[in-house]
Amino acid sequence: MPRVQCSCCGREIAAGMVAGQPGKGRLWRHDPPERRSLYGDSLVSCPGSLSIVPLPVPGGQLQLVEVEEGTAGNVDTMALF
Repeated sequence: MPRVQCSCCGREIAAGMVAGQPGKGRLWRHDPPERRSLYGDSLVSCPGSLSIVPLPVPGGQLQLVEVEEGTAGNVDTMALF
């Protein structure tokens, strides 16, 4: 997964793709850098967690190419329908 800089804490966080929004990703949940010193053992998420951010490389659409039966190189093919 690509890593994107969180706008709140500045850390590089993994971002998963968002359905229906090519080129956008949602930051994974993460702790703020000073969590342990400020909150002890409590679980506290960074305010930037789960925010939607632009991905460094937008997802491309899969290109489907139609070929004639039996023309896929050395691989035997057959029509499915």
